Amino acid sequence: MRKITLILISLAIAACTAESAKEFKPGDPDLRPEVPETPAATGADSLIDARLFELMNLDYPGLESAKRAHEEGREYEAAAYILDYYRNRTDVFNPAVNILSPSFTATEKSIADQATEEGEWRFYIRNYADGTGDDGLPRYYSFAKDGGIDWDYAPEGMQEQEYFYQKHRHQWMLTQAKVYKATGDEKYIRAWMSAYGDWLSRYPCPTGKTSQMQWTGLQTSERAIDQPSIFQYYVKSESFTPEWLSTFLVAYHGHISSILANWYEPVTSNIRLSQEQAVTMAGILMPEFKDAPAWLSTGTAAIGAQAGIQFNEDGVQNELDPSYHIGVVEGFYNLYKLARANDKLDLFPPDYISKLHKAARFVMDIIYPNFSLDNFNDTRSATWTKSVLGRNLRMYREMFPDDAEICWYASGRTSGTEPSSFVQSYPVSGYYMLRDGWQESSMMLVLKNNYNPDNKWHCQPDNNTIGLYRNGRRFLPDAGVYTYGGSAEDNNNRLIYRSTEMHNTLTKNKLTIDASHQKGRLLKMATSGSTEIVVSENDSYSDLSHRRSIFFVERKFFVIVDEGYGSGSGFQVNLNFKLCEGKNNSEIDEELGDGVYGARTLFTDNNNMLFRTFCETTDGYLAENSTGYYSDNIGQRTQRRWYRVSIDKKEGLAARFITVICPFGAAGELNGLGLSAAFTDNAGGTPGTFHPDGCSLRVSLKGKTYDLSYTL
Repeated sequence: MRKITLILISLAIAACTAESAKEFKPGDPDLRPEVPETPAATGADSLIDARLFELMNLDYPGLESAKRAHEEGREYEAAAYILDYYRNRTDVFNPAVNILSPSFTATEKSIADQATEEGEWRFYIRNYADGTGDDGLPRYYSFAKDGGIDWDYAPEGMQEQEYFYQKHRHQWMLTQAKVYKATGDEKYIRAWMSAYGDWLSRYPCPTGKTSQMQWTGLQTSERAIDQPSIFQYYVKSESFTPEWLSTFLVAYHGHISSILANWYEPVTSNIRLSQEQAVTMAGILMPEFKDAPAWLSTGTAAIGAQAGIQFNEDGVQNELDPSYHIGVVEGFYNLYKLARANDKLDLFPPDYISKLHKAARFVMDIIYPNFSLDNFNDTRSATWTKSVLGRNLRMYREMFPDDAEICWYASGRTSGTEPSSFVQSYPVSGYYMLRDGWQESSMMLVLKNNYNPDNKWHCQPDNNTIGLYRNGRRFLPDAGVYTYGGSAEDNNNRLIYRSTEMHNTLTKNKLTIDASHQKGRLLKMATSGSTEIVVSENDSYSDLSHRRSIFFVERKFFVIVDEGYGSGSGFQVNLNFKLCEGKNNSEIDEELGDGVYGARTLFTDNNNMLFRTFCETTDGYLAENSTGYYSDNIGQRTQRRWYRVSIDKKEGLAARFITVICPFGAAGELNGLGLSAAFTDNAGGTPGTFHPDGCSLRVSLKGKTYDLSYTL
């Protein structure tokens, strides 16, 4: 019997796939599944939440029968007519919902199955899982207790605040609804109604201003953004009753009311934008509410203004975190598609989409050529897979079809025009990219020197850090976030991973740059012959500034000059390099002589990197190495090697270093390398003298000498 059922489901899905070839426009009927007959209006009126009729505009076209039944005191019948209206509504279109050809992945099916009573109420919570199941997929934490759901459940020892926030965003519900639409299995809607109904009884919507965590911030807005789609996937189910309709719609209205009463500050934050997105969507997708016109007016005015507020002049989202940047761009575009599908574009500024062009280019520029993203700031690279980033690139292609370079990247390098620029600059926000090409095998360095005078929470104090990629491998992975904090231990771990010395940059006595000293600035970007030059600076401490100059020589290797200068003295200046994954994949070169130190990787696939650091002065010289960690996702860490070179900061002088970073294949290529580097601007003078207008140095490599310099 089970085999026959699976065959029938497969035939149904195949039929839907063929049907999806039809063009679907607003106003077309929803062709699958067939609309069940409206339940007989014989239920008790007391089953209906009477607040529904206070909230709905029963004069809205299509609700005439509902209005008449309500006026005659037949509340259950009135709710049944409203349900019938929503099941047949054709004048509102949600482009986020795939009705004609719904599909799902194995992971999505697992999420839907686990979030049922049979699945022990194992709810998907982003970044958190209870191990791996027999199917190799994540196994989520069970909230089942005494035949019900324990919303207070937390894994033993779990005190991280993000876990408690995320679980109230109901991230499994939309996935479960999609799986329902594709399979028609009523167990999914029954599970949703049971879980959501239980949650609403436990956490009823507060009135007015509240500090209740479940009804503030992203918790409310993320639920409100998902619920119109969840509603559309389920509304034609035979299990969707008039009484549940009244429960759902009253609760949905409560979500929007709660957002309006609890706007998040500041207005520039991604949380505020999410709230405004939810309100705008409500005004477009649920026009039957009396408050819908006010929602639409408030939301579109706010979103129109946000298109200019959210991004710095160079196109980078103001929180300076690439992952939040990508999410903000997607939110803006989803609203644009929603407005376009429902003839509401006139409510948005005419330059609404064009303002996102720089933002889309930034994503194209900062991702590595294998379509991956480093852990800059609070980005968690493990969640930004090739498929996820590819989907976003294809969205940018939809937005900007005339940008041939975006089209090329979005197509997987099969159409459009390959970018010709090897240097990209976002100087207002502080991101700079140097590369030798755009193919997966290419080499790419990202310099991150953020201008963060407002101390954005998601921005880490790691000014002038770098990330390095070559041929599918990250050689200097960013430290990552590891935790958002919560318990004393988690708060401490967050401080550790965001600390300056955990990054590939310069520190004073290994101290973290404080909030008032994150104001990175670009001093120079130029091409000199076959060398690309980027010079950036940050006043990292009250008495020590860090200037980092990067020379990309012949697009073959990097020379990095680090100078710690300022009025301070009597402390050590540390230069930190945190290497690639695996404690056995790197070897420290310790026997190079006083003032010279470095490391090299040991991979057997001919994709390796050499790091060699030269100190101009050696007073207080100290070279160290050990193992440490970086984090690609919350609660996950990967071991690696690191090295640090320190020298004394003398009064009136600077601590100056030269580091050569050179790719190589097999170990034999290092024979006869002949690598040396030294400053030439202090020849005949005092070593350690800082030159505000520039620097000059000489590097020898493989029998060739390079004289490098810049002048401001």
